[in-house]
Amino acid sequence: MGRGKIEIKRIENATNRQVTYSKRRTGIMKKARELTVLCDAQVAIIMFSSTGKYHEFCSPGTDIKTIFDRYQQAIGTSLWNEQYENMQRTLSHLKDINRNLRTEIRQRMGEDLDTLEFDELRGLEQNVDAALKEVRHRKYHVIATQTETYKKKVKHSYEAYKNLQQELGMREDPAFGFVDNTGAGGWDGAAAALGGGAPDMYAFRVVPSQPNLHGMAYGSHDLRLG
Repeated sequence: MGRGKIEIKRIENATNRQVTYSKRRTGIMKKARELTVLCDAQVAIIMFSSTGKYHEFCSPGTDIKTIFDRYQQAIGTSLWNEQYENMQRTLSHLKDINRNLRTEIRQRMGEDLDTLEFDELRGLEQNVDAALKEVRHRKYHVIATQTETYKKKVKHSYEAYKNLQQELGMREDPAFGFVDNTGAGGWDGAAAALGGGAPDMYAFRVVPSQPNLHGMAYGSHDLRLG
């Protein structure tokens, strides 16, 4: 029994539609390949699925562009003329914009002013004044920001300096000194005068056997370390 005829209409089920497309695409590619081999023909096929996926086939020894060029020669038209003309118009428009911007820049720098009328010169003056105000505003903002930053740095440095002074001030109590051995109370009196009679006071005496220490401006003194 032969296969029944299939009604040619859009397949509503998306899954069935994709499966049918895949099978028939393979069949078309096979037929195109056979036609190329059997008949020495140049065949090009471009296909896009409903999901936008691209497929193509081109006979060996050529490419899609070559076949398109032969197609344009055969029908006497160009597929790219409209696109080329659009690109030319866009390029011309961009050139005009670039030329106008360059002219405006030169005029704002005080050049090419001979061709300007009074109203144009007045408008240019207003634009320059407005731009100058913006530049000054930005300059003052930058100066204010930098000033605040420097003030914070100076304040931080001053606080660090004060903290260091406080730490050093806590260590300024003398830990040693010269005491007179001839005073009242001898060594005990000297210890009481220097360290409040603290039990951890130590006395260091300059002995006569050290001639290099004799004759100093301190006189006959003892060195005590607390």
